Amino acid sequence: MSNASLDIAAADGAAIGIWPFVAGLVLVALLIGAFWMGARIRRREPAPPRPQEQPRLPDSGPVGEVLENREPHEVPRDGERLTPHRLPAHGNAASRTSPTQTRPRWNEGSSGSFGSGGSGRH
Repeated sequence: MSNASLDIAAADGAAIGIWPFVAGLVLVALLIGAFWMGARIRRREPAPPRPQEQPRLPDSGPVGEVLENREPHEVPRDGERLTPHRLPAHGNAASRTSPTQTRPRWNEGSSGSFGSGGSGRH
């Protein structure tokens, strides 16, 4: 091997070792830029609410929970396909208060959970 080929091989080896360093510098520059841009965007956002701006409990106290049994509207069985515009509204308009407010219970001897035919509730 001549000296010329060794010089070329040494120059290529040095160039190969520089590229990972340059790629690392570019990556670090991108990360610093992303952090800087995120900080700028964060400064433009409104500040979190102060304690005086937080929601307050009403003078009457906390709102109570309402427990009631509701009956759903029946699905029309006229044989036609049910389209979304024929469905009733959601929420309270989609159901009504049941006349009996007792919760339905399992009967002894009826099927258990998931229709297994077991003894049901013990």
